[in-house]
Amino acid sequence: MHAALLIGRILLVGIFIFSGAVKFIDLSGTAGHIAGKGLPMPIVLAAAAGAVEVGCGLMVAFGWKTRFAALTLAAFTLAAGLLFHDFWNQPRGHEMIDQMLHLWKNVAIIGGLVVLAFTGPGRISLDAKLEPREPALRPRPI
Repeated sequence: MHAALLIGRILLVGIFIFSGAVKFIDLSGTAGHIAGKGLPMPIVLAAAAGAVEVGCGLMVAFGWKTRFAALTLAAFTLAAGLLFHDFWNQPRGHEMIDQMLHLWKNVAIIGGLVVLAFTGPGRISLDAKLEPREPALRPRPI
């Protein structure tokens, strides 16, 4: 089970690590996309988005402060989905359906992140290694 949690964590956040790295590789392109949505300070938001995706993605992958990182990515994914996959603003047709599917993909990822945040990363994680363990309860001799 713990190996499955490790594999699941890595698979879940691979998209964030890759997407964040791409943002840094093409920061001006990402800023242009953000500016196209009318958001302020697009270069700052592009760098911040890349940092959240790569940073929190790696935190989840390694299982370090997993709950915080998973909830941060969930909030980020919700905001990104609502801002950039606004199918309700698209004309009916292929583009509308495409954006609706992307938003639902984000919702599914949020679901996985919420489950991870509340189940924890498992034993194969930095959280498990760094977390102080309570001593085992031992019955008192009579």
